[in-house]
Amino acid sequence: MAGESGCESCHGAGSKHIEGGGGRKFIINPGKDSSVCFNCHLEVHAEFKLSHHHPVIENRINCVNCHDPHGTDIMKPVTGLAMARLNESCAGCHRDQTRRYVFEHEAMREGCTACHSPHGSVNDKLLNQRDVNLCLRCHAQVQGPAVPPGMVFIGAVNHTDFMRRATCWASGCHSALHGSNVDPKLRF
Repeated sequence: MAGESGCESCHGAGSKHIEGGGGRKFIINPGKDSSVCFNCHLEVHAEFKLSHHHPVIENRINCVNCHDPHGTDIMKPVTGLAMARLNESCAGCHRDQTRRYVFEHEAMREGCTACHSPHGSVNDKLLNQRDVNLCLRCHAQVQGPAVPPGMVFIGAVNHTDFMRRATCWASGCHSALHGSNVDPKLRF
């Protein structure tokens, strides 16, 4: 929550807690009910209603699984090795995607949110974009007079035919998106 918020904004009226003799039954626990968080974070609540989302509104996980509402850093720390701090929160549940690889996808250093929208998305796997444009945001095409019109070069490799087939990960070319232990071109 915002740094200016007091205890009551998330945990309910302290007077009820006192009147109840200090018992816990009048203390709201956002770790059990994320609706308290949505009182202030309306835009995030809307993201959880998109077709693909983490199961927060279904009460299978809650905001506190990823965020520490009392800490200065809003993401909960989990030990991470080659990943950016943003990835550490995701690593608690998504261990297979965030493990160490011999050949790590550089996007892992930027954090999971470089490709994924953590709360919700209209795209499968919470992707920011569902097509090859997701990759092209970082893997820029070579431009210039040496490149014939209609051809797509990424680095020194002609990707024109590959780009027509499918996305980089679905076409069979770069199927080990997060990293590979056998191929620097991110293949299994």
